[in-house]
Amino acid sequence: MEQFYLFVLMSIFFVILPGPDIAIITKNTITAGKVGGLKTLLGCCCALLIHTSAAVLGLSAIILKSALLFSVIKYVGAIYLLYLGIKTLWSLKKKKEVVNVEMNTKNKFASTSCLKTGFLTNILNPKVALLFLTFFPQFVNPGSNTLLPFLIMGITYTVMTALWSILYVYLINGISAFMKKPKTQNIIEGITGAILIGFGIRLFLEKPHN
Repeated sequence: MEQFYLFVLMSIFFVILPGPDIAIITKNTITAGKVGGLKTLLGCCCALLIHTSAAVLGLSAIILKSALLFSVIKYVGAIYLLYLGIKTLWSLKKKKEVVNVEMNTKNKFASTSCLKTGFLTNILNPKVALLFLTFFPQFVNPGSNTLLPFLIMGITYTVMTALWSILYVYLINGISAFMKKPKTQNIIEGITGAILIGFGIRLFLEKPHN
């Protein structure tokens, strides 16, 4: 594998670039606390490892070459992001004041679904597969066996994503006193909902790559 350190440097920009994962991690950290954010991150990382396995086995290439498979995954992912965005915005209209005990119970319940939300948000995004199949090959020798290099790069990318997201979760949680003020939380959830809907529409309009 060539230029591993260049791969790491280039990956930093992809990792810190805001996307659906960061949007949902932000929302879940605010609404379900640090545990909720970390569970969301864990779900995202599990999905990244599956994308890595798919790239290693060549499944991602098959999906990207098949307009039908690409479209199915794309539309399912887009609908899911739209659902999350609309649900987030709709919840703002239904919020009511509750006592701390009720809020803690709600947050505890919410955190149990954070892992699933993070996983589905990532696994249903075919652009992750596209990233792996177009970005990773630039750092391997043409015609060489890509199994081990893809595995190394996929794991490295997942670890970098995890480290950055952990810092991000702790940052959000560290200023939770400000972030959890009703007005601040409403604004952030509103922005997050709009962002998720935007990503959903963008993914919905994404054309298959041949």
